[in-house]
Formats: sequence, C-alpha cells, structure tokens
Amino acid sequence: MLDYFFDNTQFVIFLIIIISSLILILYYLSLFRFKTPESSNTNFNQAISVIIAAKNESKNLIENLPIILNQSYENFEVIVVNDGSYDGTKELLDELALTHSNLKPIHLKIEEQYQKGKKFALTIGIKATKNEYLLFTDADCKPESDQWIKHMSEQYLTNDIILGVAPINTKSNILGSIVSYETFHTAIQYLGYSNRNKTYMGVGRNLGYKKSVFFENKGFASHQHIMSGDDDLFIQKASANKKVGFCFNTESLMYSNAPSSFGKWVKQKTRHMSTSNEYQFIYKLMLGLYSLSQIIWFTSTVIFFIVYPKYWYTVIGFIILKWLIQWVIFGKFALKINAKKIAYALPFYDILFSLYLILFGIIKPFIKPKTWN
Repeated sequence: MLDYFFDNTQFVIFLIIIISSLILILYYLSLFRFKTPESSNTNFNQAISVIIAAKNESKNLIENLPIILNQSYENFEVIVVNDGSYDGTKELLDELALTHSNLKPIHLKIEEQYQKGKKFALTIGIKATKNEYLLFTDADCKPESDQWIKHMSEQYLTNDIILGVAPINTKSNILGSIVSYETFHTAIQYLGYSNRNKTYMGVGRNLGYKKSVFFENKGFASHQHIMSGDDDLFIQKASANKKVGFCFNTESLMYSNAPSSFGKWVKQKTRHMSTSNEYQFIYKLMLGLYSLSQIIWFTSTVIFFIVYPKYWYTVIGFIILKWLIQWVIFGKFALKINAKKIAYALPFYDILFSLYLILFGIIKPFIKPKTWN
C-alpha cells in the first residue's frame, strides 16, 4: 500500500521518522519513568554540614544565605568558602557569623598567578566540616523553603549519595522557555538513569554525599586537571559502588536565576558540556544516541511536512504517539516540581529542545574541557 503513493525518498524519510520515534519512546519508557521517593516515617536526626563555595558573590549571599542559615533543622553547620573574593564577601560573612553560630566562613587568599578554582574551595570546605553527612549548593541558589535540609537529608537513611533538583527562574520569552525546559529535561534524565542504577551526574546546586565517599574516591583527584566536573564527573565515579537516592519534594527544590542574555547562556552551557567528553563510554553512547534520535526525528518530520505535505496523515500518528507517551511521563514529573507550563505545553517545549540540540550539536565538537596550566 505504501509503495502505491510513496517514492523511494518518501519511504526512507517515513521510515526514519518511525525508527527515531520508537527509539525515543523506548528511552521514555525505560529510562525516564520512575516512582516518587517515599517519605520515611523515621526522621533523620544526624548533624549535617552545608558547603558553599563563593567567589565575589556578596549580592547573592545577602539574599540567599539567611534562608539557608535559618533552615528548620536541629543540628547543622554552614561552611562558606570565600574563594579570594574582593567584593565585600569577607566582611559580609564575618558579620553574619557574629549572629549565626552555625555559620563558619573560610577565607582563601587571592593568588593571581595560580587560581585553584571551585574544586579546591570545595575540598577545603569538606575538610573543614565536622560532620559525615554533607549537602552542597551554590551562592546564587535559594531553597524553596526552610525544609530543604530536612527533605534532602532524609535520603541519608538508606543512601550514600543524594541527587536533588535545581530549577531555573526564567523570563517569559523564548530563551527562558528553552532554559527552563533544558534544565527540567536534564533533571528527569539524570534522575531516571539513576533510578536504573546508571548514575552519571548530579548538579552541584542541590547535591549531597557522605564525607567518607569523598575521601574514598580521593576527592576530585582523577579530574583535578579539568576546571569543571565537581558534580557530574565526581558523582559518576563515586556512585559505582554506593547507594544513590534522589529527592524532588517541592520543598527541597533549589532555585537560581537564568543567565540574563543568550550569549551568557551559551557560555554557561558550553562550560557545563565541556566535561561530557570525560564521561564513561557507555554514558556517552546512551546520551548521544538519545540526542541524535531527537534531532533526526525533528528534522525528518519537518522535511516530510515541507516536501510531502499532502501525505501528512501517514506520519502524524507516530508524532502523536511520541508526544502522548512523553506527555504522560514528563508531565507527571513536571507537576511534581511545579513546572506546570511544561506539563501543559510539552510539544512546544519539545520543539524548542530539538532546536537547542541542533545548535549545541553544531557547537559541541569545538568545545574542549578547560584545563589548568
């Protein structure tokens, strides 16, 4: 029947749409579907250490640090490592420490000839903690509530590593839509993989692991030459023989603001993506196949509708099937983390995501990890 109205080119494009749709559906059903972690009836009551590395972040610390210092948790300390700031961060932290006994500032000197970076600051902070159970965030992040420590730490009852979720506050424009969905998609992806015992990353904005896990893996030594990777590369290695839990209770979310311009966003994403070349081969293969399938699905569908518009009905069923399955799985998670716009308009965001993948698919071959001299 297909041969009746399809020439060879039409049939090839049609087949590509079907195959790429099925590959994506397989990913959705096998790696993106997971249950909400159950809340334990037993409260975790061990002491917690929160670690923040900050460099010239005085404005963000003024806004966000008080919310962390006043978390509704009985026993915790907050270690803020001032990484050679010159914007008044030292004075701010010392002043806050006078009224908050749980704040412990650490001031690193400016060393112009050799900037050690965030990994060094985090290592100093970890060594300075007095507790086994650690939580990490950034100076520009604000917890959704004063229950952040409580919900995240509950996962320590049965796990060694905790993956949290860190949404982005964005403006209501195209860039904001791309950034919010890409951040959402990254979260459902790394949580879904972790749920299948394939943990390949976490986000440093909302993360936890035991102090002993850090030292068992010799800290960041295996990728110390790379400036980034304190979250994804470390978690990928450390999770090999450890129990990994995740938390996305709405009160455990950690928010930060999106880059203010397209150029700043591209710069930020290239920095984040620079470590992906260091991933284990299996994760590069799985993540690469998924992204490639999404790009192929989108481009082949667009080409088909443009070149053969009168045969639209032959492919629309696969498009609807893909979006329906994706909608059910993604929409459920989106509602859990208050991302209602994504839940209600997923096809729109999926199209934007395809354009994002095409853009960075072109850029990525030219991205190299930034290394130390």
